[in-house]
Amino acid sequence: MRSSIRFLAAASFAALSLVSGAAMAEDKIVIGTEGAYPPFNELKKDGTLVGFDIDIAKALCEEMKASCTFVTNDWDGIIPALQAKKFDAIIASMSITPERLQKVDFSAKYYNTPPAIAVPKDSPLKDASPESLKGKTLGAQGSTTHANYAEKHLNAAELKIYPTADEYKLDVAAGRIDGVVDDIVVLTEWVKSAEGACCKILAPLPVDEEINGKGAGIAVRKGDTELADKFTKAIAGIRASGKYKEIQDKYFDFDVYGK
Repeated sequence: MRSSIRFLAAASFAALSLVSGAAMAEDKIVIGTEGAYPPFNELKKDGTLVGFDIDIAKALCEEMKASCTFVTNDWDGIIPALQAKKFDAIIASMSITPERLQKVDFSAKYYNTPPAIAVPKDSPLKDASPESLKGKTLGAQGSTTHANYAEKHLNAAELKIYPTADEYKLDVAAGRIDGVVDDIVVLTEWVKSAEGACCKILAPLPVDEEINGKGAGIAVRKGDTELADKFTKAIAGIRASGKYKEIQDKYFDFDVYGK
């Protein structure tokens, strides 16, 4: 009986805490992320979401005094899920591009890094020129700016599309493809890890703003400019307070915000 009483008391306290927290918050925001793009967002085996995107999202919610929850979604369906109101915003390293701006609205950028190619350490490739890439196969995650970039600028090579970054990493490590294209931070962190010990960065790639956009922003449903503006203001707030740098320095030893 006392166990039941303790349980009821604890449950009542938890409910009151949730109500109190919600009352203090200005907004309740559901954030969609992928959970398969370390070091930016990653879903651990215990169900915990970690990464730069996640820490930035939490800091922005705190800055906005909003109560936020997270939902994971496969990358290739993440915009349709936003449009279907599965969540209110996407914080998942989504580049602000003209193509995406036809479907969603964005906050200002919260980071901006260039693409790169990674190859096996024993690769004969010396550069990313058409002559070097002819007859080679490159991997990229589907529905990404990096896949679009490879189709336009690295078309001397055959492009193989993967549902997730983890799958292209397995294939290049096993020698089934000759290289991969992704964000330079993602690839750099990977090749420094035990899983990426197979590989090295071949070269960073020149940014094509039409494809790569003007950095990663927070996507919201088309027309929800009020929420986008709140995120933009919050980004400026955490940069001014030093919270942004604190989070950045946890993951990187260079400025990921860019110019």
